[in-house]
Amino acid sequence: MSVFSRFFRKRQPVVEENVEDFTELPIDAEPSEKMKVIIEKIEGLSDADRVIKKVRTGNIVIARIKELKEQNVDELKHCISKIKTSASVFQGDLAGVGDEWLLITPSSVRINRDEAPGEAGHV
Repeated sequence: MSVFSRFFRKRQPVVEENVEDFTELPIDAEPSEKMKVIIEKIEGLSDADRVIKKVRTGNIVIARIKELKEQNVDELKHCISKIKTSASVFQGDLAGVGDEWLLITPSSVRINRDEAPGEAGHV
């Protein structure tokens, strides 16, 4: 009898959720500002501050350090240290490109250091 009671018993009414309980979130009609790649030249500590400010606003900065390297290596080390510390605070990334350039990115961009040029489809 218990087998038949499973098939012929009254079903419990299904409780439907009220659609009015949910609220729609507004969609941004206006897209956010596009990310820019900015070329800068670092000639001193004041330039390092300017580069940090641009990266914090979400831009990628490629900074030329050749002139400062030729003039004052100690100041260059201080500038790089300052940029590196600031980048780590806001989860940015920093990489040297050759001996003349620094690439500094905001937290939304990561620099891939795993692949060598010429691998994985690079031309």
